[in-house]
Amino acid sequence: MYVARRRLFYLAAGAAALLAGTRIMQAQSYPSRPVRLIVGLAAGGGQDIVARLMGQWLSERLGRQFIVENRPGASGNLALEAVANAPADGHTLALLGVNNAINASLYNKPGFEFLRDIAPVGAVMRVPLVMVVNPSFPATTVPQFIAYAKAHPGKITMGSGGVGTSIHVCGELFKMMTGVEMLHVPYRGGALALNDLIGGQLQVMFDTMPESIGFIRAGVLRPLAVTTAERASVLPDIPTIGDFVQGYEASAWYGIGAPRNTPAEIVDTLNREINAGLTEPKIKARLVELGGTLSAGSPAAFEKFIADDAEKWAKVIKFAGVKAQ
Repeated sequence: MYVARRRLFYLAAGAAALLAGTRIMQAQSYPSRPVRLIVGLAAGGGQDIVARLMGQWLSERLGRQFIVENRPGASGNLALEAVANAPADGHTLALLGVNNAINASLYNKPGFEFLRDIAPVGAVMRVPLVMVVNPSFPATTVPQFIAYAKAHPGKITMGSGGVGTSIHVCGELFKMMTGVEMLHVPYRGGALALNDLIGGQLQVMFDTMPESIGFIRAGVLRPLAVTTAERASVLPDIPTIGDFVQGYEASAWYGIGAPRNTPAEIVDTLNREINAGLTEPKIKARLVELGGTLSAGSPAAFEKFIADDAEKWAKVIKFAGVKAQ
C-alpha cells in the first residue's frame, strides 16, 4: 500500500512538473504565430484607435503581428464571445471597454460571462465624458442645471448614442444621484445625437471627450463639467461633476483582455509590454491627445477596477430600468 501511494505521489508530482514546464515553454515561445486583437466596435472609434496603437507596439516588441479585427455587434458582445470561447493561449485577445462592464448586467444571456470568462491583462487609459449643453440653454453651471431641471421636471431632453451606451448610463447615474428628471432620447450613434444637440433639438449630453472636444473649442457646445474624479487635461478650466455632486465619477476606459485560464506567464508578458508602451512618447502623446489618462498597472489591479465598474453600472441599470434593445 505504501509503495502504491508513493508511486501515485511521484506520478502526480511528475504530471505537475510537466504541466509547469509546458506553461513555461509556451510563455518563452509566445507568440508563436500572429495574434488577433478583436475590437467589438466599428473602425475609427476610440477602441479601434487604441487597439491599433497598442497592436503596432506589441507587434514591434514581441516579433509577431498583432492583427486588429473589428467585429461589431450587440454593443461588443459578439467580439467578447469570440474571445471567451477561443483557446487560452494568448493568440486571441480582446480590446476591452466600459461597454463590456455595462453589458455584464444589461444582457441576460450573451453567450458568456464577462467577469468569469475574460482575464484582464492590462489597462491602457481612462477618458472622461463631458456634460455639454447647447449654448442657448439657460444654465452655465451644474448647480444651475440641477435647479433648472428640478423646476422643469421631465422637460429636459438628454441625448445618447443608444440604450445602454456609456453616454446613456452616465446620464442615468447623474439622474440617480441628483434626483432630476430628464427625458432620454436614444440615437443610432453618438454623432447623430450630437448633431441634434448642436441644432437645439436636445438640451444635454454626457458625451465622450474625443467626439465633443472640437465642438467645445469651436464654441458651439458649452461644457458644464467632466465626469471623472479629476479635471481633464484638455479642459483644465472645467470642473468635475463630483465638485457639485459628491461621489459622482464615471469614465470611458480601454484595456486588453484574454480568455480566462490563459497562462499567467503570457498574461505577465503582455502586461509588461503594454505598460512599456504607455511610456513610449508617441503612444503617450496620442492617447493624451484623445483626452485620456494613462492607466498602467498590474492585471490584478485592472481586474479589481473592472469588477468595481461593473458593480456600479449594475446599480444604475437597475435604478433606471434599462433594458437591452
